[in-house]
Amino acid sequence: MPVKPPAQDARPAAPPPRGPGAVLAAAARSVRGPLLGSLVLLAGHQAGEALVPVVVGVVVDRAVDRGAAGALLGCLALLAADFLFLSLCYRFGSRLSTRAREHSAHRLRVRLAGRLLAHDDAAGRDRLPGDLLTVTGSDTQVVGQFTSWLGMTTGNLVAVGLGAALLLRMSVPLGLLVLLGTPAVLLLMNRAGRPLERRGAAEQAAAARAAATAVDYVSGLRVLKGLRAERTALRHYEGVNRESLRATVTAARTEAVLDGAGTLLAGVLVAAVALVAGRLALGGDLGLGDLIACVGLCQFLLAPIQGLLELGPALARARASARRIAVLLDAPAPPPGTARLPEDVPVRGELTVRGLAHEALRGVDLRLAPGEHLGLVVPEPVAAAELLACLAGDLAPAHGTICLDGVPLTALDRAEARGAVLVAPHQAYLFDGTVLDNLRPDEGEAGEAATSADTEALHAAAATDLVDGLPHGTATRVGERGAFLSGGQRQRLALARALRAAPPVLVLHDPTTAVDAVTQTRIARGIRTLRAGRTTLVLTSSPALLGACDRVAVLREGRVTASGPHTALLATDSFYGEVVSA
Repeated sequence: MPVKPPAQDARPAAPPPRGPGAVLAAAARSVRGPLLGSLVLLAGHQAGEALVPVVVGVVVDRAVDRGAAGALLGCLALLAADFLFLSLCYRFGSRLSTRAREHSAHRLRVRLAGRLLAHDDAAGRDRLPGDLLTVTGSDTQVVGQFTSWLGMTTGNLVAVGLGAALLLRMSVPLGLLVLLGTPAVLLLMNRAGRPLERRGAAEQAAAARAAATAVDYVSGLRVLKGLRAERTALRHYEGVNRESLRATVTAARTEAVLDGAGTLLAGVLVAAVALVAGRLALGGDLGLGDLIACVGLCQFLLAPIQGLLELGPALARARASARRIAVLLDAPAPPPGTARLPEDVPVRGELTVRGLAHEALRGVDLRLAPGEHLGLVVPEPVAAAELLACLAGDLAPAHGTICLDGVPLTALDRAEARGAVLVAPHQAYLFDGTVLDNLRPDEGEAGEAATSADTEALHAAAATDLVDGLPHGTATRVGERGAFLSGGQRQRLALARALRAAPPVLVLHDPTTAVDAVTQTRIARGIRTLRAGRTTLVLTSSPALLGACDRVAVLREGRVTASGPHTALLATDSFYGEVVSA
């Protein structure tokens, strides 16, 4: 079959960021507009704050001390204008800072979700749901919070720099004390903040384990009750939760010590500036107005210096979260396929498996003709799981190939391969939406009216009575993971969704284990009718489904050992009869 080459203008995806620093930088770049606006406005606010004690000192020096009423009124007007300026800067700067924080966290969550939703994602496949929830939730929020900190940090830097410049104008020793003392204190706090980064990472890992354990136990609550293992599960969760609590308390204690040390160091630095200013005033080197301005600047500088000192712990927490995010974003993705299915030639649906070998597969050879309805009996669950993973593109086999119309699936664009070969797993994954939302999730807000394709898929899956019994029909919500439906209803709705997609090749794995024999017969006829002319592979041991197939193959000990009509195999293959009748 002719293969269409990749489009010449296709652009490769941008490489993911490398390391926590790159994650933080990318988060800041994603909101550069509001972030730059907040930097300018918050810097303006701090500059206005720094000018307040200076203007007050000028008022005292020129107006009160010299008795100039006109100068007093002018300075008061300047002071009022300064207050108006700094208030407006703070209001709109804070608004832009909040926007930068929320938007950067949102965009990072969207990026992570896109990475995790990729079916070939190796990083997310082996992570517990609770761990992924922590990364995509709290970790992205911490990174977004750090993005907003950049605006406040810039304002604090401007405040300290302007305060030092004003103090230099009054006295060189005062200015040098601020200019040299602030970086020394910041360097000391940065070194002290490294334990917080390590303990913050441990806290987040422990919280992720606790969340993962809770998610697993809640989702399997019915099984736990059936096994009467609730108390054992509760004790295990209590132990995991205690570990999370200990890690949280340890990190909180470290952060409290750092905050206290930062406040103490900032106070010592400001007190030293005030002490030097007092001695200069006593020696006659500072006037009354300059002394008042100096005292006011000392009080003002306390807040921005403390803010700069808080940057260290904030950076430690952000780096710990960014490192966990980078693990997911930096995970290597499989190379994209180099071939494309031709757009002008419909997919015939010929599926050929040659020499497929992995751990439980020992050289599977299987061919589905275009439009064939094939049943496959696989008694070993591991072999079935490996075969399905290979067909879905989740597993690269050790040996052998799977070809669609003569083209290896691994050579095709992955999205195109999945669109042509749809693997519907046994587990019925439903989304928290309506029946119609689950039937056609790719169409978004498509309206509330069911189409003929929806009706045909529901009928083929024997799910029309399900819909008729719901209070709002196809507009009824099914709950998270289909919690409002029974196991059989979830399974039939998931089957209807797979049939509604109408792929050229559909692979079904035990689609009727939760329904009765009569319903299985209806479903077998429905699948056969709706999939007429399209290739269908059904992994099952249900006699009703196997009886509706054109041909049945038996995969035993990793190889295809028998093939033929269902009735013929029942008469000639004792192993097949035992499996089907079990």
